[in-house]
Amino acid sequence: MALSKEDRRQRLRYRIRKTVSGTEQRPRLAVFRSNKEIYAQLIDDVNGKTITAASSRDKDIDVANVDKTEAAKRVGMAIAEKATKAGVDTITFDRGGYLYHGRVKSLAEGAREGGLKF
Repeated sequence: MALSKEDRRQRLRYRIRKTVSGTEQRPRLAVFRSNKEIYAQLIDDVNGKTITAASSRDKDIDVANVDKTEAAKRVGMAIAEKATKAGVDTITFDRGGYLYHGRVKSLAEGAREGGLKF
């Protein structure tokens, strides 16, 4: 039986999460992408806490009149800015089962431009 797109992504997600884990000093940058929006959050897996989050739905991130790839880059820069305020400069990247391409890659590049190291 063929896997659905969601099942395939879920299997990839589990495989990634076996190796990628976040700590307080080096949290995990988890990415979720829907058809319209993109979300990113820094997670400390040891304590089970979200340190900070950003998305294309946030009021302080201006994504009007730009394409989804550019919006993802702005979300990446915003999460980097919030991370530096929280005292985080190095992270591990969790692509969430998505290919490192397009919006996911753009978000990662925006986070790097914002000063995060990974």
